[in-house]
Amino acid sequence: MKAGWKEKSIGEILQLEYGKPLDERDRTPNGRFPVYGANGEKDRTDKFYYGKPSIIVGRKGSAGEINLTENKFWPLDVTYFVTFNDQQYDLQFLYYLLSTLELPKLAKGVKPGINRNEVYSQITKVPPLSEQKRIVGILDEAFDGIATAKANAEKNLQNARALFESHRHSVFQKKNGEWIKTTIDRISSNLDSRRIPITKSKRKSGKYPYYGASGIVDYVSEYIFDEDTLLVSEDGANLLARTTPIAFSVSGKYWVNNHAHILKFENMTTQKFVENYLESIKLDDYITGAAQPKLNQSALNSIPIPIPKSVTEQAKIVESIEKLAVETQRLESIYQKKLDALDELKKSLLNLAFSGEL
Repeated sequence: MKAGWKEKSIGEILQLEYGKPLDERDRTPNGRFPVYGANGEKDRTDKFYYGKPSIIVGRKGSAGEINLTENKFWPLDVTYFVTFNDQQYDLQFLYYLLSTLELPKLAKGVKPGINRNEVYSQITKVPPLSEQKRIVGILDEAFDGIATAKANAEKNLQNARALFESHRHSVFQKKNGEWIKTTIDRISSNLDSRRIPITKSKRKSGKYPYYGASGIVDYVSEYIFDEDTLLVSEDGANLLARTTPIAFSVSGKYWVNNHAHILKFENMTTQKFVENYLESIKLDDYITGAAQPKLNQSALNSIPIPIPKSVTEQAKIVESIEKLAVETQRLESIYQKKLDALDELKKSLLNLAFSGEL
């Protein structure tokens, strides 16, 4: 062990104090002090429970999540807050130390929670206060750089996706050649009557995809379709949020439940054209229900579809979109790998810091 470092349990270094409930009447959006829940600031209040900077550790709910606090704050009863001897330990050093312990893995129970005695039993190595401050200075500078690099990579990731969506949308606005305006029921057959939902408890596990509103939700032992079709979400929050596709082509052998419409086209080119068109437009005006958004069959059939009369022209459009989709996926993969590498670098620096090698 490096000179001056000592091996200690977390319980010898800090204490985890219980947070306290706060009546709703004592909370106000414009309060002077933050109210912390298990995963960060939840509210404001004009009262404070603890008057020094500390660290919030999620006790229930987001168990094990950690957050630095302001000078004065109120910790709710789903949290622990850290107290310690500031003549021996640096707050930011303790925050980085707790970050290395992967506290969420200690959560147990039906409603996962963390027992502070299990946290106390963790063993670590701690240097003198002056060395703690030196390590914090190095980590702060390094993590600022990592945060900047991550922000740039995330922005590039967003830009790649935005560029693709912009291109796809513009393709359907140009309308080169002879286009007609039609609706889905005129260019496809609806196979919804063949759908069969199976509750999870009655599904037999197997190799065939079981599709729902947003893609594969399970794999089952039998299939009811063996053909190319386009599935379109019938219900669910994603119809409005659009975080995953609402229209997606499927093929081979598979099962579909009653949360996705099933459309059969005469040719794959028209199917892919319609898939991309539906992905490029908002469907809000065709969706009913606030608590449970729904795109019923009648509404789906009423959506105007502008489409070239020539299948050859449809194919050119689909090909241009798919080429850019491949390039976009390549860029997304690059940026995601950068983000993953930056996360690994951060972990590596923390491990070096708490092994005395930084």
